[in-house]
Amino acid sequence: MERTRPDRQRFLITGAASGIGKAVAELAAADGHQLCLVDVNAQGLAEVEAALREQGAQVSSVGADLADPQEPQRVVEFAVGALGGLDVLVSNAGAPKMGLLSTLTIEEFDANIAINVRATWLLATAARQWLASAGGCVVATGSICGHHPAPPQGGYSVAKAGLLMLVKQLALEWGPDGIRCNSVSPGPTITGLTEGVFNDMDDPRQRAIREMRESNLPLRRIGMPEDVARAILFLAGPEASQITGVDLLVDGGMSVVLMPAAGVSAGRM
Repeated sequence: MERTRPDRQRFLITGAASGIGKAVAELAAADGHQLCLVDVNAQGLAEVEAALREQGAQVSSVGADLADPQEPQRVVEFAVGALGGLDVLVSNAGAPKMGLLSTLTIEEFDANIAINVRATWLLATAARQWLASAGGCVVATGSICGHHPAPPQGGYSVAKAGLLMLVKQLALEWGPDGIRCNSVSPGPTITGLTEGVFNDMDDPRQRAIREMRESNLPLRRIGMPEDVARAILFLAGPEASQITGVDLLVDGGMSVVLMPAAGVSAGRM
């Protein structure tokens, strides 16, 4: 069946200066959508905007630290002014504060919640009237850590789990308004946060880590930002018009091998 090309939509994309957010912006621009990009990294954001403009994209940008509770409202107002409305909110910004729960400071724990959960809630709340009038949607970037705890990512895992439930709650409450709310949870993916581990093949230790990670994945490869971006665009598009309250795992099959890797089999459960 031929893929339906989506009508031109107005996207607000956070965390757009690099990684998954940048990939979403590039693919959305290639489909002819209008974009407003957001990031705390002003230089990276300007570079992405300039590159997309050179390709003929209709794009604007605004710098913001979305951990500041005053910023989401300002960002949405800017986007609506620049785009003339809003069809899709892609809440992708999220920088993890790593560490065990037993070692995290209160400030680090709160920082995880602020950028991953609270910012998405505030952005969505500010955008609600515009999304409702357009029959729009919210797509948030979760993480496999929101499904499965990982030792060095205590606060991050808790925050991403909270984000996944936030999206489901929004889907329940806002469905009658015609707003769809979904999330995409990446597994191991090469982004700015992980490329030092996965990309330096000249370092024997890092090469061994990547090879080990890939050998444990059914698809035998680490994901790329574009893999996740395509899933986000699917959920934002017309082919997902009957999908809401869903978290789509884009993890190369990592989630299906976690139990076998822990020595759990059907006969031992």
